[in-house]
Order: sequence, then structure tokens, then C-alpha cells
Amino acid sequence: MCRQATFAKENHRSMNIKPFITVPLAALVLLACKSKTNENMSTLNLTQEWDKTFPKSELVNHSKVTFHNRYGIELAADMYVPKNADGKLPAIAVSGPFGAVKEQSSGLYAQHMAERGFLTIAFDPSFTGESGGEPRRMASPDINTEDFLAAVDFLSTCGLADPERIGIIGICGFGGMAVNAAALDPRIKATVASTMYDMSKVNVEGYFASEDTPAQRQEKRRALAAQRTKDYASGTYERAGGVVDPLPEDAPWFVKDYHAYYKTPRGYHKRSGNSNDGWNIIGCQSFLNQPLLAWAGEIENPVLLIHGEKAHSRYFSEYAFERMTGRHVEGVSAVEGNKEIMIIPGASHVDLYDDVAGVIPYDKIEQFFKTNL
Repeated sequence: MCRQATFAKENHRSMNIKPFITVPLAALVLLACKSKTNENMSTLNLTQEWDKTFPKSELVNHSKVTFHNRYGIELAADMYVPKNADGKLPAIAVSGPFGAVKEQSSGLYAQHMAERGFLTIAFDPSFTGESGGEPRRMASPDINTEDFLAAVDFLSTCGLADPERIGIIGICGFGGMAVNAAALDPRIKATVASTMYDMSKVNVEGYFASEDTPAQRQEKRRALAAQRTKDYASGTYERAGGVVDPLPEDAPWFVKDYHAYYKTPRGYHKRSGNSNDGWNIIGCQSFLNQPLLAWAGEIENPVLLIHGEKAHSRYFSEYAFERMTGRHVEGVSAVEGNKEIMIIPGASHVDLYDDVAGVIPYDKIEQFFKTNL
């Protein structure tokens, strides 16, 4: 994630479906999600092997698909479909964490929800993973929110999914992007943000409001402006670094949690920025003056925020809940209308990345989507 750099050295209807799936599902998907070739689109290089950080489920069928956003960037996704599925299914698009790839947490969430009867896709955001977009490892509050809307475009026009029953899940920094997408697109009937970061808030204020003065923000602006000049002169974009490795003894405990996931066999992936050399230093510049949650209070459809009690990032979900409802909470679960914050006792930020701690509330997420889709 961009903020980890503080502690580390991270044609409108056209779509292209890659037939890397087994018969008979391949024929079904290719007929249901038929595409036209757009000569202006790039051809992505998609791996055909199972290279996830989690085991493949025998309860779902998996395929690779691609779709494009309104900027013409082609996005790569893994589609998970319940075996023996009948009729049009409720669908969920999943992305995150920020700086991760679909082979990590988002794919895990997507596969679990497919096991529970949903058609799901886990996608790589623009400029990352197997998705298109140049230069690589850039982030944008606009384009990354658009990536969710593009996923809804794809699902809405894919014959396997019911276009009136589409939800999204955003993890970590893409939790904030998911909330922003929900505020923008009423086609999104239900939203889950798990262990969310508000990437605008953390870039503007620093962690725990530790850099929340005009002078400190101006210092960041000067540093980023100088870096832009340096990058332009050199013709390259300098990377900020992924999760710090080796891990300093005095690293904050949450950085140690990140290391335990991104830098070990538990969660390492070769295409993950957080696992390797991170984002470009200037990659998150626009978050400094583009607040993601500005219109969260106008979201009409249901939102579920999930966070660990012990997570350093819990205050981001609490802030989002307050933006949506006007109600301030700290460390407790709460419901206000169709907005809910669920606090997982004892859980850390990274505990909601995978199944190691066994605390991701899949039953709750299933119930939430089945009720609201």
C-alpha cells in the first residue's frame, strides 16, 4: 500500500472472454458472456495454471475472463461459478487488498461466496496484476472506483448473472473504493467492505492523524512534486517498496502482520506489489485531494462494514459508518437502518485477509447478500 512506504522500501460493449475453462461450463460461459473483438483493446497475458495462495475448491468451476472500464483499460478477473448452477445467479465482484492481486485475498473471498451459491469474479485493478494499464503500479481514486463499476457492467451483461442482483466486496484499501462505488452506482444493490482502509484519509492525515496539519500536507505535496520531476527526467517511475523485508525489530506490530502475510508462503505472490517492490512513489498522489467518502451519506442500498477489534485500521470503518449514518461508534458492532458495522472480537487487520485465523464471517456475508440481492 502507498502508505506502507513510510515503513517500507509498494468500444463500449466489447469484452473478451478467455476460454481457459473446462467443458461443459466453457460453452455455457462463452455463449452467456459472448464478446466481440475490439481492435483497440490490448491482449492480456493470462496464466492458465492455478497459481493462487489458497487451494482450489471442488465445489465451483473456475475460468479467466476479461472486461474493460470506461477508460479503455482491460481488466483481468477470475470467475467462480457454483457447480450445477441453474438459472441466472446473484453476482458479486471482489477486489483488494490495495497493492494485492486476485490470487490473494479477493480470490479467496470470491471462491468462498461461489461455494455458497453466488457467481463471483475477483479482479485485478487497473495498472496491477494481470490487468492492463500503463504505467504499472499507479493508483487512482477515480479509476479504481471505476474498476468496480466496470465489473458491474460486465456482470450486468453476462447471461449467467441476474443484473438486478449484483453486489461488491472491497478488501482493505478497496473497501474504501467499494463504498465510493456504492455511492456512485445504484446498480450495486449491496456492498461489503472488509478490514477497510480509506486511502484518502490515510494519505491526507497519516496513520492515526499523525500528519494532519497543513504544513505536513504541504511537505508531502513538495516531496511528490519533486519526485515527479525526477521520474520524468529519468524516464522511469521509482518504486516505493512493498512490505519491508527484512523486518526491523522496531517495526509497528501491524507492519509485522503485513510481513507475515505478504512476505511468507502464506500470502506471497509474484505479481503482488505488496509482496515485492510496491507502488510507484507518486502512485497515490491524487488521494491527497480527492476524498473517497464524501458522498457516503447518500448511499441508499445496504452496506456491511467488517473489521477486527484489534486492527490498527478499525477507525477507517468506524469513520465510514459515521459518514453513512451520522452515528459515531468505537470498538462495537452497530446497526443503523440498512448500514451495519460488524466488529470481530480479537481479530487484527490481516486476520481478515485469509483463513489462517478462521475469523472471516462468511456466514454473515452470505446472509447479508442473500437478504439484499
